[in-house]
Amino acid sequence: MDYRQKDWPQWLTIVEFAVNSKVYMITKISPFMENYKREPRIEANIRRKRKAEKVMEFVEKMKKV
Repeated sequence: MDYRQKDWPQWLTIVEFAVNSKVYMITKISPFMENYKREPRIEANIRRKRKAEKVMEFVEKMKKV
């Protein structure tokens, strides 16, 4: 994490996902649902140890942020 915000490219994907999957009070649906008529799908294979380790690293990083 960089306090001068020089690491934005690293965070843009997750920010885009968060904004597009948020349900808004006025519309009662997410922007993704409005555009594609379905909710975004997160695909993950949690049975693979290496990927699970990466997920845990990401979770810890998000907690710090």
